[in-house]
Amino acid sequence: MATASHTRRTTTHKPSLALFAAVGSAWVFVLVTLGAFTTSIGAGMAFPDWPLSNGSINPDGWLTDAAKFAEHSHRLSGMMMGFITIGLAAWLWRVEERAWLRRLGLWALGIVILQGVIGGQRVTLNAIDIPWFHMSLGEVLRIPHGILAQIYVCVLIAIAIGCSRSWIERSTPVGSAVRTMGLVCTALMFVQLVIAVTMRHNAAGLAIYTFPYSTPAPENHWLPNEWNFRVAIHFAHRVMALILAFALTAFAWTIRRDRASTAGMKAGASALISLLVLQILLGAQIIWTMRRAEMTTGHVVVGAVTLAVTFWLTCRAHRDAIEGSTPLATPSRP
Repeated sequence: MATASHTRRTTTHKPSLALFAAVGSAWVFVLVTLGAFTTSIGAGMAFPDWPLSNGSINPDGWLTDAAKFAEHSHRLSGMMMGFITIGLAAWLWRVEERAWLRRLGLWALGIVILQGVIGGQRVTLNAIDIPWFHMSLGEVLRIPHGILAQIYVCVLIAIAIGCSRSWIERSTPVGSAVRTMGLVCTALMFVQLVIAVTMRHNAAGLAIYTFPYSTPAPENHWLPNEWNFRVAIHFAHRVMALILAFALTAFAWTIRRDRASTAGMKAGASALISLLVLQILLGAQIIWTMRRAEMTTGHVVVGAVTLAVTFWLTCRAHRDAIEGSTPLATPSRP
């Protein structure tokens, strides 16, 4: 007589699951790139309906019209991200013993569903005006949609890290300075990204149209001459960029000096500095080119990658607190 099969949950490295988690964490950047490009060219309402596009999954003209291509590609990539997340959450729940990792899978699933709903409501509620406000209800929803996207990136990165062999089999006894700096820099990155999303979706990217100064020559003042909400949120973005430039540099330097840092962490610290320089250059190019789409898209994507690297380094620094100080290579008992 046949017996029902049972998959035992373990904490051991599972190569297929680790690869699938890595694919998911990579695909999210395809989604972020397409979303950033859609916003950069103002194509968020290329189709007035949702979830279909002009009533079809293959609407006429979407491969030849830039706006339709950007928006429909973003929708298709979001649908693919949803399928990946469903598979990842189910796989983790079935085979992974660590409760925190299974919960992260459920969080990822919840966020991707919520993102889909918010993205759809951004379209369907676009015509509803908010009294005494310059954006419609649908346009306002772009802000939480952008913020949740960054949280989702971090959740997927955490899952991929937790499934990796190096995480499972190797402890990371770095010093308290690395751990503290990681938490501080991750928090600052999230603050900056909230400011950036608010600025971007309030059309404040050129509220201050000179760089590095806030006024044109020959004045060249660091502070703007006139203030309103758009100018203030833009200026806050510049101030936070300066703070992050020092904080991320200090974080990278602290990692490089800590003897317990792995070779991967030290390489990540070097990458963090490169990303920081690139992000500043792209930010300047946005102003100097009057918001060319490729510059604004690149700025958003590099910002997301910088957050991901910062978050990855922070997770790695706190690995022993999350998992315990001993490696997890030994299979757990059923």
